[in-house]
Amino acid sequence: MNESSGTIYDDTHERVGPRDSGGEAQEGPSNELPAVLEAREVSKSFRQGPVILEVLRGAALSVAAAERVAIVGASGSGKTTLLQILGGLDQPTRGQVMVDGRDIHRLTEKERGALRNRALGFVYQFHHLLPEFSALENVAMPLLVRRTPVAEARVAARRLLERVGLGQRLDHRPHQLSGGERQRAAVARALVTQPKIILADEPTGNLDGANAESVFALMLELNRELGTSLVVVTHDTRLADRMERVYEIEKGSLSERLTPPLRRGEPYTGT
Repeated sequence: MNESSGTIYDDTHERVGPRDSGGEAQEGPSNELPAVLEAREVSKSFRQGPVILEVLRGAALSVAAAERVAIVGASGSGKTTLLQILGGLDQPTRGQVMVDGRDIHRLTEKERGALRNRALGFVYQFHHLLPEFSALENVAMPLLVRRTPVAEARVAARRLLERVGLGQRLDHRPHQLSGGERQRAAVARALVTQPKIILADEPTGNLDGANAESVFALMLELNRELGTSLVVVTHDTRLADRMERVYEIEKGSLSERLTPPLRRGEPYTGT
């Protein structure tokens, strides 16, 4: 964070806002962008016998175009549940989730699937690549689902795989790729449809320190280059601190906290 000129910049050297007289950053133009993802008073509860377990209590967040947001919390705090609700993979007990201006939980299953395919990309701790298909076929799959012509889908998949450093691995199946390569392919698959938002659940949690840094640095680079919003669920505060904003879940409640980003270029060492 650069504060020397009286203006605050994030770790990508983008302007966040001028300092007010109290030393706090005022809202700059980046905060005026329309939200591409918004949760409004989202609650989720489960019944366990006679007991009702509240996992989320009125969670609210807003993500602007190209913004990087982390959601942190202890194991079992509800991070993954919230991410699944944001992505339309689980229903909230109460509340709304607006994805690109539409309430994803008021859509039919077919409409919800179409919105996910158009506006959302998913990256998980485990790559979930289909073992019987090559890297190229795996990355092209989301485009084929939306009935993109095969030749066009393969060109787009090839271009993105080359972009993430897998141009020499196009025909390799998942078992022929290293852990870091499989996760890079998963990132490429999430981005091939040019979604507005990537939802990532512990995307580096299954990798060693060097591969974790490589994959996360790639995600940040593509976020800046493609303008895709990035929402990352993680238990790792060092990873979270490289995002623009951080939300924390504790006892079912979601709150935003101010955490200065790591110095630009400081490596993520994993846990």
